[in-house]
Amino acid sequence: MDETLSDNLKVEETAPDGAPVEDMDRAEETSEEIVMDWYILKVQSNREDSIAAALIRRAKIANLSEYFGQVIVPIESVTEVRNGRRRTTKHKLYPGYIIVQMAINEDTWYLVRQTSGIGDFAGAAGKPVPMLPEEVERILAGQIQKEEAPQLKIGFQVGDRVKVKEGNFENMDGEVSSIDVTSGRVNVMINFFGRSTPVELEYWQIEQM
Repeated sequence: MDETLSDNLKVEETAPDGAPVEDMDRAEETSEEIVMDWYILKVQSNREDSIAAALIRRAKIANLSEYFGQVIVPIESVTEVRNGRRRTTKHKLYPGYIIVQMAINEDTWYLVRQTSGIGDFAGAAGKPVPMLPEEVERILAGQIQKEEAPQLKIGFQVGDRVKVKEGNFENMDGEVSSIDVTSGRVNVMINFFGRSTPVELEYWQIEQM
């Protein structure tokens, strides 16, 4: 072949599987790992759950689900005893806010801002400021803990003087020595014949003096 002609020919590099190197580089660029952070969103109070669900639904419709992770309405479970019956209720930890795991880009920013009920990102002048890792860990750990072992709402502390209002020790008083918030059992030091004796009671059997 003439050397002048061969110099003018363009030889395209190919990968072992026959794909042009240029195409492989482009594929690598488009398959970059999506990095997500956690953000706090201001939303309308009493609509946290429906707004979180709407955000997830709109992301799916817009084919942006890959840029969103978990959307959480932080809650706590509180167990109370009323009329001798135990009841567990859930309360929002941060009314008016939801926590979202997402990657910020032009499309996701627009989607969030255009979702009904969402005000803005919590941060400086509305700019998305990622939550600190320890803040995220505390909230996520709290959700798991609350689901596994709801905390009883007990209105007194160790050292408080209390009076027994039900049971074998009714009308006797003593001092709280320990509290088990998981089971709701309380140890009270009650004076028997001049000697302080620990008595285990249900927390709803006593009241603060």
